[in-house]
Amino acid sequence: MGERNSRNVRRRKRMKQKRQMWSVVIFLLFCITAAAFMGGFAAGCSWQKKTGRNGTVQYDSGDEVPDEQWNLLLVNRQNPVPDGYAVNLVEVEGGECVDERIYEPLMEMLEDAREANWDQLPRVVSGYRTAERQKQLYDEKLDEYRKQGYSDEEAKELTSQQVAEPGYSEHQLGCAVDINGATYDVYFWLQENSYKYGFIFRYPGYKTEITGVTEEVWHYRYVGVETAAEMYEQGICLEEYAERMEMTK
Repeated sequence: MGERNSRNVRRRKRMKQKRQMWSVVIFLLFCITAAAFMGGFAAGCSWQKKTGRNGTVQYDSGDEVPDEQWNLLLVNRQNPVPDGYAVNLVEVEGGECVDERIYEPLMEMLEDAREANWDQLPRVVSGYRTAERQKQLYDEKLDEYRKQGYSDEEAKELTSQQVAEPGYSEHQLGCAVDINGATYDVYFWLQENSYKYGFIFRYPGYKTEITGVTEEVWHYRYVGVETAAEMYEQGICLEEYAERMEMTK
């Protein structure tokens, strides 16, 4: 019995060591990816300050999108950011900007996630993006695949699974954020608890065929507490939720 217990202890220790190793590896990979974005992250906020519009971002059309159900706007490959979409931006810790309407639930969620993040506040490494910044990210990824030898068509398909085309990114709404954790465990916590604050795990791997985006454990989208809870309980993504709402009209 003692030998058996000893083996169990050693096995659990090895499993723990492997998990810690993978947490570090994934964290480092995410940091590298985040660093590539950081150069343009501050651009959104600096652009905001230069507009002289008190943080209001206005698109080409002069018409504003109605406020009702702003949190449920579906933006993906088939659905662009509406013309005239406006958002009031506010800066979060670290310098990123988000829609002021998601600031309080976002900060509450990050604060509560400290325990699962080695007692550190998870950071928002990407919030609102301008169309110009989104185009830059898209073009960079597209060029990267072309240099690897992919055809234009293949490069575009691969790029679209990781970076949305300008005008088709949730980040342009200001209610989507990419979160960086000190340990991978924070992403498990977010997946299980984000709905309590009105956020959804936007791109799980098992929904890639529907969303068209590969899994992004760091990407969360605000939809409101009631909707987030419903989606969590039913195990559906925003595309599925939107389709159901359309059918009930």
